[in-house]
Amino acid sequence: MLKTEELNLVTEWDKTFPKSDKVDHKKVTFVNRYGITLAADMYIPKSAEDKLPAIAVCGPFGAVKEQCSGLYAQIMAEKGYLTIAFDPSFTGESGGQPRYMASPDINTEDFMAAVDFLTVQENVDTEKIGIIGICGWGGMALNTAALDIRIKVTIVSTMYDMARVNANGYFDSENTEEQRYEKKKAMNALRTEEYIKGEYSRAGGCLSLPVPEDAPFFVKDYSEYYKGRCYHSRSLNSNEGWNSLGCQSFMNQPILKYSNEIRSAVLIIHGDKAHSYYFGKDAYEAIVKDSKYTENKELLTIPGAVHIDLYDNLDVIPFDKMEKFMKENGVG
Repeated sequence: MLKTEELNLVTEWDKTFPKSDKVDHKKVTFVNRYGITLAADMYIPKSAEDKLPAIAVCGPFGAVKEQCSGLYAQIMAEKGYLTIAFDPSFTGESGGQPRYMASPDINTEDFMAAVDFLTVQENVDTEKIGIIGICGWGGMALNTAALDIRIKVTIVSTMYDMARVNANGYFDSENTEEQRYEKKKAMNALRTEEYIKGEYSRAGGCLSLPVPEDAPFFVKDYSEYYKGRCYHSRSLNSNEGWNSLGCQSFMNQPILKYSNEIRSAVLIIHGDKAHSYYFGKDAYEAIVKDSKYTENKELLTIPGAVHIDLYDNLDVIPFDKMEKFMKENGVG
């Protein structure tokens, strides 16, 4: 067994959502293939008997498990699943140095390590494991599903393709070689500067409230969530953001290259008014293009929904549909 790092885990309830009286909750830890110890919240239905279907949840990108992913995990546990919501490597209560880094490889491994952990739980049916990725972790979930055949169902909600947005900018507005070169030039100059100083800078989280009136709607929406109603002291987006160089390797990592080889079930959920809708729609089209495994793939477009609606708007997030899709495809 790989050695597990001792983590300082908060014992009191410090989530941004109320605690359910229908599930039991506890903190757990597990280790990934790089030896990094990850922290997670486990939710188990109080009525649980025998072995349970299980789901690992992560996201959004720059959030912590006390925010959106924990909300998803708790509600799915109310529906009869054993769930874990985990902090990725280098963030939240999880281990890993230096802090506030992201990696398409290590973060994919984080999801696979969560599946490792679920498979050895005595009260989990190992043939009924699913994953849920939210926002930037939606793309990571698809990358994981293309690699890990133990996963029977993958659900992605309001997804970002982090490789695409880092390489091409928002709405592919920086999708030229020259624009990428200028970004690389700036980032590598910063690498040299920070190596000399011996410390990393932070890129900045969401804008402080009140957000300037001329800011795009989705920028305001992010701040109202992360800086306002769901602020959390360990959330990158709520505070100083990622390491300034934390996402550099995404620029030339096409993480969804083999997504049309996913044989297991995939449900992509997105609002048609979300600034990020093109990520979900294009990901679905890529999954089914030239694929022999299209019958268990679905794009669910929610009319009128914006990106943040699928973080915490319980009138919009289709939990009943998610449960139904899981059960129809063998996880339930």
